Amino acid sequence: MQIQDIEIGGEGPLVVIAGMCVIEEERLLLETGEALVQACDNAGLPLILKASFDKANRTSLSAFRGPGLEEGLSILQRVKEALGVPITTDVHLPEQASTVAEVADLLQVPAFLCRQTDLLVACAKTGQPVNVKKGQFMAPWDMAHVVEKLRSSGCSQVLLTERGVSFGYNRLVCDIPGLSQMRDLGVPVCFDATHSVQKPGA
Repeated sequence: MQIQDIEIGGEGPLVVIAGMCVIEEERLLLETGEALVQACDNAGLPLILKASFDKANRTSLSAFRGPGLEEGLSILQRVKEALGVPITTDVHLPEQASTVAEVADLLQVPAFLCRQTDLLVACAKTGQPVNVKKGQFMAPWDMAHVVEKLRSSGCSQVLLTERGVSFGYNRLVCDIPGLSQMRDLGVPVCFDATHSVQKPGA
């Protein structure tokens, strides 16, 4: 899988996907990006910068969700140009996919939406690589259906992300064997270490 000049999977180095959960303000995203670029340069690791223009699944209706599609993508474009790194962001709705693909080098499908056929098809049809975060409710081998939806819709570059599995209420645990089981689907796999042990809704 290729994101600009970054190879994900195979014999390439570990790739870091990191940034801010949600865009709070441009200055803070730029400062965060600069720190990540420096840290990754020091470690000899490639970076894909991540930040969301909207977090549509917040627990509280009054929680901060981000600047929205238009302003958020403008910020991401300027930060991307300033830092010279590829960026990724969440796509929540099928009608957002083509617009997001004009800026993002990697489209990300949130875990709660990983089975949504219309969203997967819309992301695939943009021609950009797509990263799908495995739902907390999904078995690793069931992601085969997600991969097939994307590939059948024209997406040849698929990345899957493990972000924890539900272990009772309000608790996620890491399913380490699931990483290799998803790799057996013929796609590279990302491990989201922080979200894999969060306490959802708590």
